[in-house]
Amino acid sequence: MENLKEKISLVPTQPGCYLMKNKHGTIIYIGKAKVLRNRVRSYFSGSHDKKTQLLVSEIRDFEYIVTTSNIEALLLEQNLIKKYEPRYNVLLKDDKSYPYLKVTNEEHPRLITTRKVKKDGGKYFGPYPNASAANETKKLLDRLYPLRKCRTLPDRVCLYYHIGQCLAPCEFEVTEETNKELVTQISRFLNGGHKEIKADIMKKMHEASEELNFERAKEMRDQVQHIEAVMEKQKMTLTDMTDRDVFGIAFDKGWMCIQVFFIRQGKLIERDVSMFPMYQDVADDFYTFIGQFYADQQHKKPKEIFLPEEIDEHLVAEFIGVKTFKPKKGQKKELVKLATKNALIALKEKFDLIERDERKTIIAVEELGKALQIETPHRIEAFDNSNIQGVDPVSAMVSFLDGKPDKRNYRKYKIKDVQGPDDYESMREVVRRRYVRLLKEEQSLPDLVVIDGGKGQISAAQSVLEDELGLVIPVCGLVKDEKHRTSQLMIGDPPRVVPLKRTSEEFYLLQRIQDEVHRFAITFHRNVRKKTMFTSLLDGIDGIGEKRKKMLLKHFGSLKRLKEATFNEIREAGIPASVAQELKRKLDSDKEKQ
Repeated sequence: MENLKEKISLVPTQPGCYLMKNKHGTIIYIGKAKVLRNRVRSYFSGSHDKKTQLLVSEIRDFEYIVTTSNIEALLLEQNLIKKYEPRYNVLLKDDKSYPYLKVTNEEHPRLITTRKVKKDGGKYFGPYPNASAANETKKLLDRLYPLRKCRTLPDRVCLYYHIGQCLAPCEFEVTEETNKELVTQISRFLNGGHKEIKADIMKKMHEASEELNFERAKEMRDQVQHIEAVMEKQKMTLTDMTDRDVFGIAFDKGWMCIQVFFIRQGKLIERDVSMFPMYQDVADDFYTFIGQFYADQQHKKPKEIFLPEEIDEHLVAEFIGVKTFKPKKGQKKELVKLATKNALIALKEKFDLIERDERKTIIAVEELGKALQIETPHRIEAFDNSNIQGVDPVSAMVSFLDGKPDKRNYRKYKIKDVQGPDDYESMREVVRRRYVRLLKEEQSLPDLVVIDGGKGQISAAQSVLEDELGLVIPVCGLVKDEKHRTSQLMIGDPPRVVPLKRTSEEFYLLQRIQDEVHRFAITFHRNVRKKTMFTSLLDGIDGIGEKRKKMLLKHFGSLKRLKEATFNEIREAGIPASVAQELKRKLDSDKEKQ
């Protein structure tokens, strides 16, 4: 800490970004500041809430990058977070993507839902934060405007043509003018013209009724009802038709909630709620959030943005490139107030859930570290072996970060160098392969390794980590009882039993870890065994090599279905007649033996 304080005194009093690192040299938090020295010093002085204390307790070093302005610091921070994905910034990242309705830019356009906005010439409408609203609107437009439905044109007309939802360009000529007219009508509808279209349909309905064409009149009536059901329930909020995003902010106990109202064509179509811990001041964390909110067109930028009082609208306008306002009066100010009120309500509702979640995760991890007499194990990696009498031995590893599964870092291993059911040697092999790779790739090491097993398995893992690789990583073992439930926790050399209350959150955390790694290993073993059994039956059949084995497995999915297949079904899988005949003979012979 003394070294850090000396380093802080050398930090310049200019704008820029700072990168906090843990004992492994991994970047765990990235922030920005108008005055770098003051901001960095603030982490190591004064009092903090518990989660900020947790961040500070992990900091062993930091770097900083000086910028020429505050806006440049904002842009740099956004790029650095995207590049390094620091653990303490991860809750600031908004990973939600909302559906849009899109009319494709093709010879025969299609109306589809998509979560990605690209510069591909297509027409995009949205976003629809409520996915069901997007789907319902698409269904309605499919009934009204019969654009092409199939991704690729089929050889003959399909069901959509027969129910009047496609003009069937696969079989009939559909002119460019016809397609343009349909696209124009859809655009008009989605840009707020559904009331006029509803009136037009009602007029046609009355005309059909007067002509005694009651079936056609009923179709028109149903279309009107669908429009009312899907579109009329959207409440008008503003008289003008400008697309806006309205932001409201609430903060308390070191947490921030941001509520965003999406207003499109004067209608409040939906809202977005994001909640995350604060490690900077309110405005700075908001700037970080809004930069990520509109990054990579994840959320389509509106024409205008409305902000609450705490935020500098000029900075946001320059940062995002959208006209930004802080409304002073009237209906527009009321919208910001409403968004803020909703943010306050959401924050209060979530506090109980957050506290409960922290007890199960972050606090449980802290208590586990105390029980094991080690530093808080933020990253835990757990291993489990699986085999049946040594056949198809595999191993699996799961990773937990602050008490939560980190599925991107799960790994599967087929045992390569061990013959027969040798659990200790299998454990040595997978531990060696895992951490040799991490060392080569200079990736972060875990704070704790959990082994499914007792003294022998712990010793096997420790011998690889300490004796072969020179790593000092605590290793503990989880012993199960006769009912295959987590029973004991062991650690040390020689291993000793660590007393844990069975009702404690740290014990429940270990149970979750052990259950998860066991599930992952068993699932992997079943898949490997299924493939082995499937392909071993095909061994020795002329004309069936690895490629055709994979083809058959993909086509039939299981050995049972393959055995039940007829000669013609085997041929349909792409197998030549002579080879299919030989395979069918072997399958029948194998069934008779059973």
